[in-house]
Amino acid sequence: MRIWKFVPFWILLLSIAFEVEVTPGVPRVSANDTTTKVRKLLILDSQEGNPYDEVRASLIKTLEGYGYVEGRNLKIVIRFSGNNIKQGELILNEESKNAYDVIFVGGTAATISARNTLYGKTQPVVFGSPTDPVGIGVIKDFSSRPRANFTGVCYPVPVKARLKFIRRLMPKARTFGLIYADMPQSRSYRKWIEDLLENDPEFKDIEIIFRPVPFVTGENGDKAMAENSKKYIAELDPKVDAYIKPCDTMGTRGYFSEVVYSTSTKPLIGLVRDDVMGKWGAVATIYPSHKSIGSQSARMIKEFFEGKKISNIIPEWPKKFGVAVDLQKTKQFGINVSVELLQIAGEDIIH
Repeated sequence: MRIWKFVPFWILLLSIAFEVEVTPGVPRVSANDTTTKVRKLLILDSQEGNPYDEVRASLIKTLEGYGYVEGRNLKIVIRFSGNNIKQGELILNEESKNAYDVIFVGGTAATISARNTLYGKTQPVVFGSPTDPVGIGVIKDFSSRPRANFTGVCYPVPVKARLKFIRRLMPKARTFGLIYADMPQSRSYRKWIEDLLENDPEFKDIEIIFRPVPFVTGENGDKAMAENSKKYIAELDPKVDAYIKPCDTMGTRGYFSEVVYSTSTKPLIGLVRDDVMGKWGAVATIYPSHKSIGSQSARMIKEFFEGKKISNIIPEWPKKFGVAVDLQKTKQFGINVSVELLQIAGEDIIH
C-alpha cells in the first residue's frame, strides 16, 4: 500500500504516471459486434527484445480485452527490422500489398522507416515507444490532432520529470555523465536536456557532460557500443557525480549498465525497470511502463477499428511510470534514499 499523503507536490504531479496494474476501462466488444470482420494488423518492431517485446505483448493482450482476438477476428503479422531503417523500409514496401487495416511500428528506427515510406499516404500508422516522434516529423505535438496518417505513444519519461527524480535521489550531485549511442533518438534527447538546462532556472546548477559513441546495428550492437563506452567512462569518472543512462538502444539493454557498474566508481541512474530489478547495475531509475505504452496504443487501434479517424486520435506520452531502487547499491555509493521515493517505488526495491 502506498501512503500518498506524505508525497511532496512534485511527486503528486507525477503520481498518475507511476506503475499500477490496470485493465482497460472499456468493456469487451460483444460477440454480436462488427468484430466478426477480420482485421489485419502489421507489427514492425525495430528489433527483438525489450522494450519492444513487452510493449507488443501488452498491445496484443489489450486488444484481446477489447474483443479483437488473433485467429478469430484479427490477423497479426510481426516483423523485425534489426534497428536498420533501410531494412524497415524494405519490409514495409513488401508488406504494403497486403492491405493492412493498421500498421503498428515499435521504436524510433521503425517509426523513421514508416515515415520514409508511408507518411502522407492513406495507410493508418500507430507508433509505440519512439523517443521523439515530433523530431522525426510524423506528428506536430502531443496536444494537436495528427496532421497526417500517424498517431501513437512515445517512449521516454519527460526530461524534466527525470531530472527532478535524479535531484530527489542525489540532492548534492551537480555533474553527470551521459554516454549515448549516436542515433536520432539520442540526439533528440540530448537537445531536450540542453534546452531544459539552458531555459529552466530550477536546473541552472546542473552540468551534464555528453559523449557519443558510434551507433552499431544488429542484435548485439548494444554490447559493441557499451564496450566502446569504456574509454569515456574512464575519462569522465573523476569529473562526474553520477552517470545517466541514455534514452536509446544502448540504454534499453543491460550490458551498458553492467559495464558502468563494473568499470566506474560512480553510480548509474537507470532508464528501464530491469536496470534495478534485473540487477543490471543501476542504483535507481524512473521508467516508462511498457505495459502502458502497449495498452494505450491498443486503445488507439481499437478506436480506429471502430470508426474513428487517425486524424482524430491525439498522440500521447506514456501515462504510467514507475520508480525502482536498489538499496544495496545506494548504500554502496553513500546515497540516502528519501522516504518519499521509497513509498513511490513500493515493491520495486532491492533490499
